[in-house]
Amino acid sequence: MSWAGRMILGIFRILLVLVHASAACDFGPFPYRATGVVCRMTKPAALLLNQETAQVIQAAFRSAKFPNITGERSVRLLGKVAYELTNIQVNDLSIEKSDVELKENNAIYLAIKNVTASFKGTLTYGYAGAWFLRLFHSVDFEIESSIDLQLDIKLTCQEDKMVADASDCYLTFHKLILHLQGDKEPGWLKQLFTDFISFTLKLVLKREVCKEINSVAQMLANFVLDLAANFVRDKDIMVDLSLAADSLIQTGYIESRHKGLVLYKNYSSTLSDSVFSPSLLTESRMLYFWLSEHTLSSLASAAFLDGRLVSTIRGEKLQALFEMEDTEAQQKAVQMIFQGTSYNDSVAKVWSLAQPQISVQPEGTVVKCLVAVEVSILPAGEESLVVLYMEKEIMVTIQAAYVEKKLILQPLDSSIEFKVLKCTADPSGNDPSLRNFLQNMISVVGIPEVTSSIGSALTSLMDKKGINLFDIINPEIVPRKGYVIVQLDFDFPHHLLLDFLHRSL
Repeated sequence: MSWAGRMILGIFRILLVLVHASAACDFGPFPYRATGVVCRMTKPAALLLNQETAQVIQAAFRSAKFPNITGERSVRLLGKVAYELTNIQVNDLSIEKSDVELKENNAIYLAIKNVTASFKGTLTYGYAGAWFLRLFHSVDFEIESSIDLQLDIKLTCQEDKMVADASDCYLTFHKLILHLQGDKEPGWLKQLFTDFISFTLKLVLKREVCKEINSVAQMLANFVLDLAANFVRDKDIMVDLSLAADSLIQTGYIESRHKGLVLYKNYSSTLSDSVFSPSLLTESRMLYFWLSEHTLSSLASAAFLDGRLVSTIRGEKLQALFEMEDTEAQQKAVQMIFQGTSYNDSVAKVWSLAQPQISVQPEGTVVKCLVAVEVSILPAGEESLVVLYMEKEIMVTIQAAYVEKKLILQPLDSSIEFKVLKCTADPSGNDPSLRNFLQNMISVVGIPEVTSSIGSALTSLMDKKGINLFDIINPEIVPRKGYVIVQLDFDFPHHLLLDFLHRSL
């Protein structure tokens, strides 16, 4: 998938990565100024993701390791009665309802209602009665239970990283019934052991289930952090998602702020004048991403340093560029440049000579760049020959959209200034028709072709990162002065969470 969207898995996965308690991290007096990337998830998204909670809770119950339960009681007439419950495991489990609430104390409250669970195992008991009578028995048992589960998931910040704490966990038992094998044992014995073990069993279940839920929450948080780090990294280029400021939890949304610094080999960016403010985002969509102009510009610089701003055009695409119109000027220019060589035996190379300058405006993203173009022909039986070389400064305003799982980059207007123009058929450079043709060709079809190829490359990168696995609904890419907002609704790919739980538990 690309570096845009492999974003989010289950209520824990997403909520855990978005929020943190600020007590453990010091962000300084002006943390917003260092904020390059922001993610806001609103209450409708939390409610959607809450539908996945049942899968997480069921996984926690099923993977919990229950210890043997032993005890001993003195019973009149029977003497001392000792018992041990072994091989305790979940036999069946269902969840009726799950509710989520965002609290303004940096916590996510989950109420899971009517968890119906049955446990099975083996009960071994023995007693020494009067007259030194000793009896020992072993029977299989099943326990029916009905439980409500409450979780206050808190997130703390350690070394600018997220740590999930789900230890604030409460189990309320509405029913706990012990069934001995076939219910063949006397009723008094069943009642006896029900009374004996009920209290101890409740404590053990609470301890082990809550411990496992906390463990699963930690795994999901770590998984999301690793997933996000992988999403914003491609080979040697990566974006630092360390926390830059305190998270904000309101009843309608949760929001995390990240540094968004671009790292590439020995190159790293710095940010101290971010224009971010929570008021820049609303609550009308499910998910928002705020990207600073600095982060976008730094990514373009890293792509330049990594040699990625290079493109080659040949064959039919090259023909489409130079034959955009059938005029005398076009025919003359094509003859001068290609000297009768077919387009299949020719190639155009386009590359950036300097780091692009990016400015985000309400009209779109303005890109200013010094670009070189080299056209070579390969005459039969001869070596490659450069027939055209030019350098030009291009300024173009681009609007972006994500449509049918493809990133579309649409140039709106552009200006072109030639710096160098060399053609083997016009070494003096005195033919204005060639310059006019090239200027028109670059403006009308050249720039759209290059932006289209960049959009395709970014789409492939996004797909590699897994964005296409999500059902993204009505995404909007909204440019503003100094930043871009990506806002969308989404549906959750259930299989991703299931795959993770199956692999991890």
